[in-house]
Amino acid sequence: MTARNAAIHATMRPMANDGGLSAGEFLVLRLHPHWKTVLAPFLVLALIIAAVLVLLTVLPSSADTAVVRLAIAVVALLAAIAWCAVPLLRWRTTSYELTNRRLRLRSGILTRTGRDFPLARISDVSFSLGVLDRILGSGRLVVESAGEHGELVLTEIPHVEEVQAELFQLVKGERTRLERPLG
Repeated sequence: MTARNAAIHATMRPMANDGGLSAGEFLVLRLHPHWKTVLAPFLVLALIIAAVLVLLTVLPSSADTAVVRLAIAVVALLAAIAWCAVPLLRWRTTSYELTNRRLRLRSGILTRTGRDFPLARISDVSFSLGVLDRILGSGRLVVESAGEHGELVLTEIPHVEEVQAELFQLVKGERTRLERPLG
């Protein structure tokens, strides 16, 4: 395994089930959006905890303290679910799968949506990195294809340069496979 492949595989987990793959198709990469997408929800969680602690500290002692404490806890729990748990689940359930035949996008917490892009229809693959992206090792992948959807922009892709190179090689390999005469 090369250093480039080791870097890519470090952010991926093996698939428990490669369901939905056709005969002769195999999984090459499976990625989730970069971990920086969950930084904001964790910061919000820290703010929620800090706010709860401040409120409980300045809460005057009175006969209905238990009701106020319960109300604070319920509001904090609802805020944590809405602004922390849901984004974390959305990140965890979003995946970009690259096989030797197609690029598969899967997302959804309660309901799932999927979109497949055959490699043979991809005409260009490019990436862009901002300063923060370069520091954190993520970027934006732009996939152009023939057809009605045209351009697909995937943001927060970990190791985007390596993913772009791998996708480019797979597109080239798929075109070569399809151009070979049968028989």
